[in-house]
Amino acid sequence: MEVEHSHCGRRLDQVASELFADFSRSRLQQWIKGGQLRVDGEQQVSKQKLLGGETLTISVVLKPEGNWIAEDIPLNIVYEDDHIIVVNKPAGLVVHPAAGNRDGTMLNALLHHCSQLESVPRAGIVHRLDKDTTGLMVVAKTLQAHTHLVEQLQARTVKREYEAVVIGVMIAGGSVDQPIGRHAKQRTKMAVISDGKQARTHYSVIKRFEGHTYVRLRLETGRTHQIRVHMAHIRYPIVGDDVYAGRFRIHRGAPEQLREAIQGFSRQALHARELGLIHPATGEFVSWATELPDDMEALLAALASE
Repeated sequence: MEVEHSHCGRRLDQVASELFADFSRSRLQQWIKGGQLRVDGEQQVSKQKLLGGETLTISVVLKPEGNWIAEDIPLNIVYEDDHIIVVNKPAGLVVHPAAGNRDGTMLNALLHHCSQLESVPRAGIVHRLDKDTTGLMVVAKTLQAHTHLVEQLQARTVKREYEAVVIGVMIAGGSVDQPIGRHAKQRTKMAVISDGKQARTHYSVIKRFEGHTYVRLRLETGRTHQIRVHMAHIRYPIVGDDVYAGRFRIHRGAPEQLREAIQGFSRQALHARELGLIHPATGEFVSWATELPDDMEALLAALASE
């Protein structure tokens, strides 16, 4: 790639990040330091000032990003091309290995499905869903796609819409704009705290029931447990959320059949229904939607039959 004369006086890493926009600046800096990105065939430092007219070349063999094991775990793939995979995640599937979940995760399944993902950070996973949240996730198949998707998430241009059943009857929709951070005492939980990271969730009513509401939610930011924390904060916790909903409660006069259906719902009733983004290769906006899982359909049927 030839450096234009208009770039005269600028740092090598700055120019490289513009000419090779498919890669993150930090990765380009690593390649400059390691000699994989060269100027006229010579190794330079990131802060080297360019004159214009030089030729930048990258010669790199991508190495595995982790020591994860590929596992033959079924995936419900909604869409796939040479650049991205869109997966409809089931309840109970952990997205990424961590303490207590070293294998049996979506990452392990993705590596079995597509071996090239071993050279992409986190096997292409750019955002997550909680273990018991269902719905759509996008995965990058290449380093270039990974960079583009991360940039879109940071710019908040990825459309992520969810549906949930919450406890309580909402009068109208609205927004929750409250910072989220680690809980001061229970470190496995998140909470609304004054010095947390900015978090904004928008919600609207789809249908009201006697003591519950079926809602649509749109994420503007993507903090850990964001929807669950925000809904609990405004006192409309998600049905089945044993971390944030508190003790079980149901409206007075609810029939025993409904009580059993709600008490027996063993996960948070939260589903990532729609996903939209700018395709990293074509530049076009693309989107997908998926139906509610059977357990949420049954929950809504039980609420409607009261």
